[in-house]
Amino acid sequence: MLNKKLLFSSLNVFISVLLLAGCASTKSNAKQENKETSKDSITLMQTNELLSLDTSNHADLTTWNILENTMEGLYKADSKHQPAPAMATKIVKPTDNGTVYTFPLRHNAKWSNGDPVTAHDFVIAWQRSVAPTSKSGYNYIFSGIENADAIIAGQKSVQSLGVKALDQYTLQVKLEHPMPYFNKMMVMPAFFPENQAALKKFGNKYGTNSKSLYYNGAFYATGWDGTNENWSLKANKYYYNKKKVHLKTIKYLVIKDPNTAHELFERNKLDDATITGVTAKELQGDKNLIHQNRAGNYYLRVNLANNHPLTNNKMRQALSLVLNRKTLTKNVLADGSLPANTYVAKNLVKDPINGKDFADENQPQQTYNVKLARKLWKQGYRESGFKKTVALTLIGDDQTVTKNVAQFVQASIQNNLPNVKVNMKNIPEKSASSYVHSGKFDLGNTLWLADFADPTSFMSILTKDNPQNYGKYNDEYFNKQYNLAIASSNNNQQYWQHMNNLEKRLNQTLPVIPLYQMVESHLVNPKLKGVLRHPVGETDYTQAYLK
Repeated sequence: MLNKKLLFSSLNVFISVLLLAGCASTKSNAKQENKETSKDSITLMQTNELLSLDTSNHADLTTWNILENTMEGLYKADSKHQPAPAMATKIVKPTDNGTVYTFPLRHNAKWSNGDPVTAHDFVIAWQRSVAPTSKSGYNYIFSGIENADAIIAGQKSVQSLGVKALDQYTLQVKLEHPMPYFNKMMVMPAFFPENQAALKKFGNKYGTNSKSLYYNGAFYATGWDGTNENWSLKANKYYYNKKKVHLKTIKYLVIKDPNTAHELFERNKLDDATITGVTAKELQGDKNLIHQNRAGNYYLRVNLANNHPLTNNKMRQALSLVLNRKTLTKNVLADGSLPANTYVAKNLVKDPINGKDFADENQPQQTYNVKLARKLWKQGYRESGFKKTVALTLIGDDQTVTKNVAQFVQASIQNNLPNVKVNMKNIPEKSASSYVHSGKFDLGNTLWLADFADPTSFMSILTKDNPQNYGKYNDEYFNKQYNLAIASSNNNQQYWQHMNNLEKRLNQTLPVIPLYQMVESHLVNPKLKGVLRHPVGETDYTQAYLK
């Protein structure tokens, strides 16, 4: 799903004090400092700003990371990364040939204002989220639910969506066709409920700050005014399972630079620090380092709109072939990340027909070949009628790691291909997203982290009319194979054959150029226990504790 991506207003002064203090004391002394927080509190980081808490109108990693710990949907992912009951009291088996799901909801779930969580809260949330006016870019995720596609296209009202409150504590969902992965999808923040009273009370301000919504999860957010870069989560006294919540407070800081993250961890100011690049490379032997494997790939999104220079397939192939992904992951990232040559990440899912990892069975024949790349570039350059240097704008956020990757891409292209110049534009996440959404880019540094364990979580966003298809990829064969896959979702052999065809087609047409698979390096307080780190979805701190 989703994308990448200092401190509070006194950050510069704060960091300066930290660094000066660090110069005056040894590392060992710093590690022996007493933590300012008690066992009831931990401090975490995010690498990008929090832009919204409204799932119907916003979706990115920071938003979903916070919602994972403050909200609950029908299910949560358990310690084995499988759906487990949350607002629903059991894992539901569909009826009517796999097209009807009837969810019994728990009677003791409440919002942070004391209201009961009801089936109506799901209905109104899903209707808001599927509407063509939704700004999240995620309304497509409801495709397959009765009338969702027609609603997204503006052909039917949101009230016709196949979701219904049979009574206060019974939610029924009707599908247009069987979706064997539907239960897996129900852990996603996109399907979380929204409190009806909050929507009425806050109106257009809903989710724009921590006070303008109510929460039904283990914690509620506080201290975020909509723009600041530090906030907290506090234990929700109304949470139905509060006996299993050990922490009273989770503090968050926005930290984009891995050196800063490392420094704060060394000074016991962070309990979990994400590190990359040179910082990560130097700390691979640290006793507090862990690697978190994620089913997500970073890639270059290519803008294929007619007025952009990379509509020629040979030129896209050339760009891919000059990128030495092993060098990128070993020398630039140095954080355990792995080279990626396919759009779908490894370790997401195995093809049940042959038991092979889906990404492994669809590896392209050529991954790095500068000689062939030059040949293809020159051919595409002539075919496109270029006479001057091709100028490419590479958009990305302003994290240090994103800048480092952009520099690698820029050098790889300019040093190996003729008549091309790559202009890097690394800006804050909100601005970078705006550029991409409005089509003001040629290449975009992007992450897609799987929403659920099925290739369609990746493939769907490259279909013709998907709102996340910002590169405007429109391939007749790809669209047809995707539709055939969905239509045959109850036939394993046909479904997986179509999915394989989709990945192979992307290897050929390259609307996205894979870079590396997401393997995060974290420095973690050895006393921090009970954290659920999922390869798919977000990290769950709701039952974390300090030993």
